[in-house]
Amino acid sequence: MPAAQAPLGRLLLDVALFGLSGIVLLIIGYYLWEMITPYNLRREIHENKNLAVAIVAGAFVIGMGIVIAAAIVSVR
Repeated sequence: MPAAQAPLGRLLLDVALFGLSGIVLLIIGYYLWEMITPYNLRREIHENKNLAVAIVAGAFVIGMGIVIAAAIVSVR
């Protein structure tokens, strides 16, 4: 038997809140990583054109996104 469906407004609010919280957590994680690493990530990527650092930063952001998404989905 299917579960009772929530109103569309409630579902949209949930999506907005979970999406916003995920983005905020991702940004916080990025800045924490920026503080922990011994080099300036932005300077390495933009000024020094360090491709290896850019790939590692991209992998970090994707990994954090997967972890945050899994945490948000498991809340339900």
